[in-house]
Amino acid sequence: MTLQFQADVDLRPYNTFGLAARAAHFCRLDDLADLPVLLTHPLYRQGPVLWLGGGSNLLLTRDYPGLVAKVALTGIRLLREDGGHVIVEAAAGENWHDFVLHTLAQGWYGLENLSLIPGTVGASPVQNIGAYGVEVKDHLHEVVCAQLDRDGAALVLSNADCRFGYRDSVFKHEAAGRLLVTAVRFKLSRHASLRTGYGDIARQLAADGITAPTPSDVSRAVIAIRQSKLPDPAVLGNAGSFFKNPVVSAALADKLLASHPQLPHYPAADGRVKLAAGWLIDQCGLKGYRDGDAGVHAKQALVLVNYGQASGVQLHALARKVQEAVRARFGVALEPEPLIL
Repeated sequence: MTLQFQADVDLRPYNTFGLAARAAHFCRLDDLADLPVLLTHPLYRQGPVLWLGGGSNLLLTRDYPGLVAKVALTGIRLLREDGGHVIVEAAAGENWHDFVLHTLAQGWYGLENLSLIPGTVGASPVQNIGAYGVEVKDHLHEVVCAQLDRDGAALVLSNADCRFGYRDSVFKHEAAGRLLVTAVRFKLSRHASLRTGYGDIARQLAADGITAPTPSDVSRAVIAIRQSKLPDPAVLGNAGSFFKNPVVSAALADKLLASHPQLPHYPAADGRVKLAAGWLIDQCGLKGYRDGDAGVHAKQALVLVNYGQASGVQLHALARKVQEAVRARFGVALEPEPLIL
């Protein structure tokens, strides 16, 4: 048994905002065999419990009064190959970007547009992460979970069971606090089917002089685009895109486009329309805005940043300021992506 519990632990290394907060108790789950021990431990029983992945989707506004359990499960394995497809499983604690690069190196294609997204594999289905026209649900086969209310017994959910939506899944609703993602299985292709028509990918490939791109070329283009717009959390604390792109009714979209024809917009489910949150924030004059060490990134208005000594309370106040400005000007409500504690 390798499970160890620590008291009064600094959480700055465990959140990409680099926020000063402390956990009353902390442990790392490196071995799934230790999960039953964790679930029966008095610190777990007395609660509260925060299951932590890469800390890239988290805004800490206070110290955490209970147990923070970091999911550090690792391992990647090929389960089977079926014709031109493979089923590959990655443990929840694997770094997402490293996993994407691993699949490309093996000749397993489909995840290239999701390169350089921060976080862990285990968080990917919870948030249904997506970028450049691709979402995790497009290539997810199954999610392996531990049932926390049944001594950690395994449960495998199909893609349909996960009830994916835009940055949404069953794990945010009735499964929250009941199921812990321990591994994710993906169905990837041996044959490339590239999606280069979204965002700046085609422009980046052209700038790189690439006319017949491979999946790895697309991955490198996505990395270059993201690096040009998004700050490295190791250099400037942030949690990536702080706000979801709002999905509004067709009637509201038509009204906004009549007065703002340049507003980027995309078709969404049920006849609704997805708007570009970054554009809305930029139009409110907030790109590059700074209040002390809490700021809106100068290159991407979707990203809130910690310039060094900002607190979670200050960043939360800035987020509310952004929401209020967009609502006042456009009548659109912005929803934060990170978990705010």
